[in-house]
Amino acid sequence: MCAAEPPVDLRVELAGLTLPGPLVLASGIWGCCAETLARAARDGAGAVTAKSCSLQPRAGHPNPTVLDWGAGLMNAIGLANPGAAAEQEILRQARAALAPLGVALIASVFGHTRADFAAAAQLVAAAQPDIIELNISCPNVEGEFGRPFALDPVAAAGVTAAVRRVYAGRLFVKLSPNAPDIVAVARAVADAGADGLTAVNTLGPGMIIDVRARRPVLANRVGGISGAALRPVALRCVYDIAAAVKLPIIGTGGVSSGDHALQMIMAGATAVGIGSALYGEGSGAFRRINGELAALMRQEGIARLADVQGVAHG
Repeated sequence: MCAAEPPVDLRVELAGLTLPGPLVLASGIWGCCAETLARAARDGAGAVTAKSCSLQPRAGHPNPTVLDWGAGLMNAIGLANPGAAAEQEILRQARAALAPLGVALIASVFGHTRADFAAAAQLVAAAQPDIIELNISCPNVEGEFGRPFALDPVAAAGVTAAVRRVYAGRLFVKLSPNAPDIVAVARAVADAGADGLTAVNTLGPGMIIDVRARRPVLANRVGGISGAALRPVALRCVYDIAAAVKLPIIGTGGVSSGDHALQMIMAGATAVGIGSALYGEGSGAFRRINGELAALMRQEGIARLADVQGVAHG
């Protein structure tokens, strides 16, 4: 008779929340409606993040908005969303669907100004998400929004403080790999009242040109880079932040396997965001990555993820 496989525990503690697994649906097109958020949860996400919303509705950029360029994805969706008031109902429906599964709900907001961030956060807070994430780092709308708040510690702290004044719940801030000093930004938002960090958003923007059409492929010309090309950069960002700031981190960027997820945990992440992996695989990516992670933990004799969190720091 074969010996039973040693048990592993995929649960993680994120800012006082117990998640059934470490994988988090990253903010993006999968978070546009309650049904896709619930589907991700049923397939193994421990938390799900809704698509970023603003105070007023946005149409976003014209198609084509997403490009698979071979080493990852490039997107310029342009933060399309129905507005924070309409987002309330999506979040309420999602919360009702997630409650029986024990999966956390994360709302995401962005804005032109500190006041816009604060007003959007107040509106989505009425739906009682478990966490509100401040998206201060989207790189493909800089022409409309100006320099992203995430590039400057003072600006990032100002947004965080403005939202903290009107919202007492769990507050995460999504950082940019483009920041000249991402650790300084992380420290600034921590001092301003953030409860956790998401690291990182897409890199860039970048561009791909269609040589036959003689013009950029994306209608917006440029887009944020995610997927495999981003992963080593994201991992380094998580490692550096974890060494300097004692806040929980959702490590995000190009994770598409159990090995990648464990690398993020070992770099210091508490949980691991999944985004581009869904492009070709759908929500089944959560089930596969969880399975690979559990198998790898058994091989390495790791009983709990907490036992190896940050271990790469020695």
